[in-house]
Amino acid sequence: MNSFFHPSFSTPTPASITYQNEQQPSGNMDDSGFFSIQVISNALKVWGLELILFNSPEYQRLRIDPINERSFICNYKEHWFTVRKLGKQWFNLNSLLTGPELISDTYLALFLAQLQQEGYSIFVVKGDLPDCEADQLLQMIRVQQMHRPKLIGEELAQLKEQRVHKTDLERVLETNDGSGMLDEDEEDLQRALALSRQEIDMEDEEADLRRAIQLSMQGIEILMCILFIVEKLIQIVLSCPES
Repeated sequence: MNSFFHPSFSTPTPASITYQNEQQPSGNMDDSGFFSIQVISNALKVWGLELILFNSPEYQRLRIDPINERSFICNYKEHWFTVRKLGKQWFNLNSLLTGPELISDTYLALFLAQLQQEGYSIFVVKGDLPDCEADQLLQMIRVQQMHRPKLIGEELAQLKEQRVHKTDLERVLETNDGSGMLDEDEEDLQRALALSRQEIDMEDEEADLRRAIQLSMQGIEILMCILFIVEKLIQIVLSCPES
């Protein structure tokens, strides 16, 4: 949601549009640029989308299986993220992860319940979502995720630990007397170093792939934000009285 409402370009933002419409102090946005649920709800109405509180009595009485929905927006304090169905599969698009996380149909309800226990507010997005390239592609293929994405800080810590281990092994090898005659322990150490290098290379390749997928998702969200801004600007122009 951050990239949806805060793209890194100079086009007028929802913040400036909100200011132009209100022209007075409001609780819709704080000094950090965090938007309230009211602003996000009004922004989604541009596409004919409506937000409904997931755990509200009105929604719970409908007894709708979560897998029959299309998207959820989750909020805890100042952090927003989306859980969305792309193609026939569900994905956790949390920006705190190294990439999109695949969620099975059987795990979706448990995942949402876990978020509620952690203090998240969850909103169901009702209406026809705008078309996006990822959704069209995943209508034709299914994703198989071998490794779940990690938290960004967790992955960086793991890579740092692996590189420290690699450096320690290389330092031990450098103390070799240079005779070219390695004993059995040194040969084992050399094999361990080679295996460590292979594991680090594989981790780097997987990290690059996850980043590429995440960048693709961000590009889609930026495009949606541009459409939102254009719609808002048109509304402002049409609402201005003729001079």
